[in-house]
This record gives sequence, structure tokens and C-alpha cells, in this order.
Amino acid sequence: MSNGANDFIKGFLVGGLIGVVLGILYAPKSGKETREDITRKTEDLIAKAKEEYEVTLEKSKKVYEAAVNRLKQFESSTRDKVVEMEGKVEELAERGKETIYDTKSRLKKAIDTGVGVFKEEKEKA
Repeated sequence: MSNGANDFIKGFLVGGLIGVVLGILYAPKSGKETREDITRKTEDLIAKAKEEYEVTLEKSKKVYEAAVNRLKQFESSTRDKVVEMEGKVEELAERGKETIYDTKSRLKKAIDTGVGVFKEEKEKA
């Protein structure tokens, strides 16, 4: 549970206890009636605290579940992007191989042509 929720519950309990004490101090009742009032007020306060705790717990669960769902969506989206990028990298690598092969073939032809011309010129001389 978050600190804000803990602080709220603590404040709620302290405020309730202060209210109970003040109510008892200013109420003109017998000891038995005062003890019954204290018991009843304490039970009411505990019941309210439990209700607040349950509400806060439920809200925390919803926030947690929403965060987990969002992370799962992000993970899925990221995986899709990784797969897409892998495909692009493979495509670029294949294009690079083709370009190197084409360049190598042209260079080999140019060298062969140059060697042929060199031999022809050498035979003429």
C-alpha cells in the first residue's frame, strides 16, 4: 500500500480516537454507559477503518492491474518492433551482399579488361 494511503488511514484513526475521547469527556453519563459508548465508538471506528482499508486496497489493486496491463502492452509492442527491425536488418544485409557481389563482378571485369588491354599493348610493342 502506498504511503499516502497509510497516512490517510493513520490520520483517520487518530482523528476518530480524538473525537471519541472528546465525546466521552464532555458527555455526562455513568461509568457503565461511558464504557458502552467507548466500546460502541471503538467498534464503529474499527469498522470504518476496515472499510477505508478495503476501499484503498481495491483501488491499489486496480492501479496495479492497470500498470501490469500497460506493461504487457508495451512489451508486446516492443516485441513487434524488434521483429520488424530484424526483418529490415536482414533485408539491408541482403542488399549489402548483392551490392558487394555486383561491385566485385564489375571490378573483376574491369581488371580482366585492363589485363587484356595491357597484354595487347605489350604484344604490339
